[in-house]
Amino acid sequence: MKRLLAAISILAICFSSVNAADPITPSDKPIVLFNGKDLTNFYTWLNAPRGEKQVLGKNNDPKKVFSVVTEDDKPAIRVSGEVYGCFTTEEEYTNYHLIVEFKWGKKTFAPREKATRDSGILLHCIGEDGAAGGSWMESIECQMIEGGTGDFILVGGKGNRPRLTSPVRQDGNQWYYDAKGTPREFKSGRINWYARDPKWKDTLGYRGPDDVEKPVGEWNTLECVCTGDKITNILNGKVVNEGTKPFPTSGKILFQSEGAELFFRKIELHPLKK
Repeated sequence: MKRLLAAISILAICFSSVNAADPITPSDKPIVLFNGKDLTNFYTWLNAPRGEKQVLGKNNDPKKVFSVVTEDDKPAIRVSGEVYGCFTTEEEYTNYHLIVEFKWGKKTFAPREKATRDSGILLHCIGEDGAAGGSWMESIECQMIEGGTGDFILVGGKGNRPRLTSPVRQDGNQWYYDAKGTPREFKSGRINWYARDPKWKDTLGYRGPDDVEKPVGEWNTLECVCTGDKITNILNGKVVNEGTKPFPTSGKILFQSEGAELFFRKIELHPLKK
């Protein structure tokens, strides 16, 4: 009997562990990840501050890189950008429509104080915190950067190898999303949004002639529609990039701190339309 009870207990623990790891799919109503008060639903991870060697790690933020403030008369998550790192969802998600409202702030920090304002939303994050460069997780990134918001970047790390197939056209050594282009599988690198300026330069305040992103200080709406076999990036109502056959297809969602101040006033997961 003791052996039977022990076996049942082990099975129960295993079953519970499997269920606990199952990614969440929004079903009836939106999941409001930012509650307007604090960072409930998220944890923070920070690399070592510039000039130091000790990684700050999980939920250790002495410089207040992440805080909830009032911006334009509404609550918002402020990301200072001073230390590389992120705030990340506690849970894993799959099959969702992520809607984010963000704007850039004025402050920038070394080593990117004179470079384009840079951040990103990392989708389907798996593996260890800090596995990618000590700051982020292995994932498929929806890039947020002046002139390049909506690019895909495949973020590798300690063994997991994200991949994505996208219809593209080639210009020099760069690949650009093109709905009528030839599908190509990517296992690393960047897939530019369809109208990223080929003459783009990594300089503060850069804007391309066809940018969909609004000027610094104005709010943008960035959407990532993640189904089992497709990711679509939508910036201010325009589809700017799309990929299929992603790996992974679920995971945590991560918001970067990467040298530039920015604000998030809305982070929600909506059910996909049937």
